[in-house]
Amino acid sequence: MRFEGTSAYVATDDLKVAVNAAIALERPLLVKGEPGTGKTVLAIEIAKALSAPLIEWHIKSTTKAMQGLYEYDAVTRLRDSQLGDARVKDIRNDIKRGKLWDAFVADERPVLLIDEIDKADIEFPNDLLQELDRMEFFVYETGETIRARRRPIVVITSNNEKELPDAFLRRCFFHYIRFPDPDTMRAIVEVHFPGIKHRLVAEALKLFYGIRDVPGMKKKPSTSELLDWLKLLMVEDISPEILRERDPKRLIPPLHGALIKNEQDVHLFERLAFMARREGR
Repeated sequence: MRFEGTSAYVATDDLKVAVNAAIALERPLLVKGEPGTGKTVLAIEIAKALSAPLIEWHIKSTTKAMQGLYEYDAVTRLRDSQLGDARVKDIRNDIKRGKLWDAFVADERPVLLIDEIDKADIEFPNDLLQELDRMEFFVYETGETIRARRRPIVVITSNNEKELPDAFLRRCFFHYIRFPDPDTMRAIVEVHFPGIKHRLVAEALKLFYGIRDVPGMKKKPSTSELLDWLKLLMVEDISPEILRERDPKRLIPPLHGALIKNEQDVHLFERLAFMARREGR
């Protein structure tokens, strides 16, 4: 099994190396990077490239590690017993499989995505150490041990909202997705918008990277936001000439709501425009 990217996902050489190293080592691949750099999509594209089933576990602040293994519904079991339901004879009817359980018993070697692990409680990664390492867990209610039929390809994403424990990091192969350089970004744009006008892309990228380079930006625009902006530029038929204008009154680009996502950054550009007008007098 080797990952070489797909027609819908531009993977850099170092990213391909990281994915294939994690597969060879049979270690979880821990992927970090700015939001919008394709961390979650990576797992989807790995599954497509390897023709493997994809199992997605999207983590929330309230998610517990045990939910990834299984959940025992004691309330439903009590209700069924009171109603005389025949289901109560088999406790397995009150056990709901988690995503790890699904991955362990899959007929084909799956890709398991554990998305945004840093959203959960700080103990969440530690609570999964043994299961991800040994690829097995014990079900106390039935007394059975669930072992992986074949070791899944595990992709774990993090936005760096919390530091992950050292013991967890030791068990992972780590890769940081750097923000794409202009050449890589052009390739990404071409994948999403085949045949897009090169002059429009050239001017849009100048503005895009110029915005990202402005000191004091609270939230820099991401790749996904650039793609949204380009789509709007094409829908509204904005010409490259309009993007090329350097009028101090128009420091904020057209349709900037796709790129600038909070009022602090909008005010920053308004102040820069005001200063540019003063200097131009």
